[in-house]
Amino acid sequence: MSTAVPAPGLPQLQAALGELSARGLRRERLTVRGFAADGARVLTTAAGELIDFSSNDYLGLARHPALAAAMAECAARCGAGSGASHLVTGHGAEHEALEAELAAFTRRPRALLFSTGYMANLAVLTALAGPGQRVLLDRLSHASLIDGARLSGAALRRFAHADPQAARRLAGTPFALLGTDGLFSMDGDLAPLPALAQLAQAHGAWLAVDDAHGLGVLGAGGGGTLEHFGLTVREVPVLVGTLGKAFGSFGAFVAGEHDLIEFLLQRARPYIYTTALPQPVAAATRAALALAVSEPWRRAQLAAHVQRFRALAQEAGIPLLPSQSPIQPVVLGSAAAVLQAQRALAAAGYCVVAIRPPTVPPGSARLRVTLSAAHTGAQVEGLVQELARACAQAGTA
Repeated sequence: MSTAVPAPGLPQLQAALGELSARGLRRERLTVRGFAADGARVLTTAAGELIDFSSNDYLGLARHPALAAAMAECAARCGAGSGASHLVTGHGAEHEALEAELAAFTRRPRALLFSTGYMANLAVLTALAGPGQRVLLDRLSHASLIDGARLSGAALRRFAHADPQAARRLAGTPFALLGTDGLFSMDGDLAPLPALAQLAQAHGAWLAVDDAHGLGVLGAGGGGTLEHFGLTVREVPVLVGTLGKAFGSFGAFVAGEHDLIEFLLQRARPYIYTTALPQPVAAATRAALALAVSEPWRRAQLAAHVQRFRALAQEAGIPLLPSQSPIQPVVLGSAAAVLQAQRALAAAGYCVVAIRPPTVPPGSARLRVTLSAAHTGAQVEGLVQELARACAQAGTA
């Protein structure tokens, strides 16, 4: 009879998992089984139906019939998968059309598709910076920007969040690239892009902006943080966007001058060495992009929900950060407090996920409320009522 041999390091992993549980930092997945037929924002889970205030589907396009129809038609015509990388045989007509439409939408000469925003940021950082150079990042930049800088081999320096003066102090010696989120995903605030653009231009460095959460949402035409500030490809040469948030689909892109995109196509390892995005996903994204352009009421309705939520939350004494975006963080401080509030909200029929370290700094655990054009006014009002109760139970309101 054989004796089982423990896997190497397994006791250490079990101890580490136990520590995460003890500190309230162990994550659990919510399995979504479907969506209620009478509500685009109602999730069906094992615990019942929950009104979703946690996803990034800002314009309410993820379950739009036009996206499903475009995906189904393309799948019937092109198949479910691309079968190869873009540089082998995986680049299809839907990819080509979507890249052209994204370039037009962002008012840039050219765009390049990636499978995820994480891969797009890795591509930008590793292709445009390297050993012997320096990269400056906002301290609260997305993990993919940080990982890209580390993988590039460049010396990484991080400046205080949204502080151009702190960035200037780090720019005393030459640097190759300055990177930042446009709209920060956990705080809901904007990067000071005009000041950062001036700094990058003065030093002859690339400015790369990950506007994953701003595109489709901010600006009169949905052009994102750059449109909000009136910045062009000259001031911000590298724009990274994702397709799984406001556009309700999946994937990402980089947009910029023709030669920048050609260089990434030739040199970016996350582009070269991976299977291309399925064409049906690209087809669905094209449908979403058309809706985002032709239905500006979605942005107007979203903005109205943001204003209503903030007004009601402030009346109820709910602690909010100064965000005017669809991302409304309610900082409760401890992991125990946000988990308690999350459970109370779920019991009341609302899905609002607790965000804890290391996603946010220690002591700033929060409920991350995200609003959508697909929400109703009654849903927003109901959330505020239950949120006030949950905060009071957690001892923060």
